[in-house]
Amino acid sequence: MLEKLLRKKTAETETSLSDRVQSVKSKQVPSHVAIIMDGNGRWARQRSLPRIAGHHEGMKTVRKITRIANDLGIKVLTLYAFSTENWKRPKMEIDFLMKLPGEFLSTYLPELIERNVKVEMIGNYDALPEHTKESIQKAVEATSRNDGLILNFAMNYGSRLEIVNTVKEIAKLAVEKKISIEDIDESMIEAHLMTAHLPEPDLLIRTSGEVRLSNFMLWQLAYTEFSFVDVLWPDFDEDCMVGAIEEFQMRSRRFGNVEGEKL
Repeated sequence: MLEKLLRKKTAETETSLSDRVQSVKSKQVPSHVAIIMDGNGRWARQRSLPRIAGHHEGMKTVRKITRIANDLGIKVLTLYAFSTENWKRPKMEIDFLMKLPGEFLSTYLPELIERNVKVEMIGNYDALPEHTKESIQKAVEATSRNDGLILNFAMNYGSRLEIVNTVKEIAKLAVEKKISIEDIDESMIEAHLMTAHLPEPDLLIRTSGEVRLSNFMLWQLAYTEFSFVDVLWPDFDEDCMVGAIEEFQMRSRRFGNVEGEKL
């Protein structure tokens, strides 16, 4: 009897979520959603587990959120996987984090290909360990012809370094007299960012209840809507994701205008 009730409850929940997904899709869906995946360590600590257990559980959440983002019709999902500041963490934790892309992609790559997901990465690729680079490159090549959701991992990424490198590239062009100072404008800067080929994020979600950007996409987030969710990343599920999109759709995006644009 209990098993039957649990099955019925699960079916009702799935139906409810399915209805919400269809409702969300009938309105304007954010083209690009960026997520700061925070709270793996606290999730593990609350359960008296090592931090790496939280990271492993968080990997499962990446799969769930990628699937629901694809179902919702989101075009780009950027996940802040490892920052340039994360190298300060204990070596054992870093070593584990550097193995996660290989584990995730080797496990779920067939599903990503089947779902027409295209894997990309922004960040300092060259500084990553060889096994991490090989795993990412394999997934990028295997999904390069896909034209559905772009699953964009920010790996060894820091926005200030990205901006500094952009300034250097443009300064080099000026020194070589390929451009003049008057040519430098916002569009030129955007063209030299790692995200030049992507739309700017419409929505940024940060999990765990923390309210800060942590050196993530500082230029690109100028007019992005923010959602700070008091849920640890391993507990952030499809219902949370749909809820964040529903909240986004209720907002009026102004872009500096008085009236703004109602979604």
